[in-house]
Amino acid sequence: MIGKLMAGDAQSDDRRRGGPSSALRWRGDEPPFSTRFDDHYYSRHDGRAECAHVFLAGNDLPARWRDRERFVIGELGFGTGLNMTETWRLWKTVRQPGQALSLVSIEAYPLAAEAAASALGAWPELAVEREAMIRHWPALMAGQQIDLDDSTTLCLLVGEAEDRLSRWDGRADAWFLDGFAPKKNPDLWSGTLMRAVFDHTVPGGSFATYTAAGWVRRNLMAAGFTVEKRPGHAGKRDMCVGWRD
Repeated sequence: MIGKLMAGDAQSDDRRRGGPSSALRWRGDEPPFSTRFDDHYYSRHDGRAECAHVFLAGNDLPARWRDRERFVIGELGFGTGLNMTETWRLWKTVRQPGQALSLVSIEAYPLAAEAAASALGAWPELAVEREAMIRHWPALMAGQQIDLDDSTTLCLLVGEAEDRLSRWDGRADAWFLDGFAPKKNPDLWSGTLMRAVFDHTVPGGSFATYTAAGWVRRNLMAAGFTVEKRPGHAGKRDMCVGWRD
């Protein structure tokens, strides 16, 4: 099993846990920090709680899974895999026979398995899901669709979001928009990309994101989404959700 690694010298720790291409910095118990985007991979106020508040509740999950034979979740920004492992964990508690969940995520700079395992090791509740995902890591990085179990699949599309989304022939029922902060990574929130997300959303489909930046909301509305602000996670004033009519 791959457990949580201890923080040590920043340079040697990055080599062991993320590899030179991942541009990671680790400081004590803080979330991993991307030196490429000058931002943390998830909230310092419990990333798992943020996932539940923003992405799951923001997309009205698990309620929308009821009576659905198949449900597809798309994600911009796979990161450590936290959102997908927490979603899978929740799905297993409520799914019914004959239902299927497909998880599709896009990531331009995937982490090494050791880095993802270390980050997810902060939550013992995700140990089973973490170990299962890490076992499949080579296939996942190769772009293969993996079977997490007999009712759940996961596919990682590695590359720039606009390119990978343009070549994906599916449509999502719900989107997790979880790139780094818009001011740090504006390309992942561009008007062109938000239009592509809209085009890859089923009628009645939704999105949720931790950001409520004005220009991001305007891009989402221009793409065709109805957008609504809601209270954010851990005292953050606003986040936003929306849907395709």
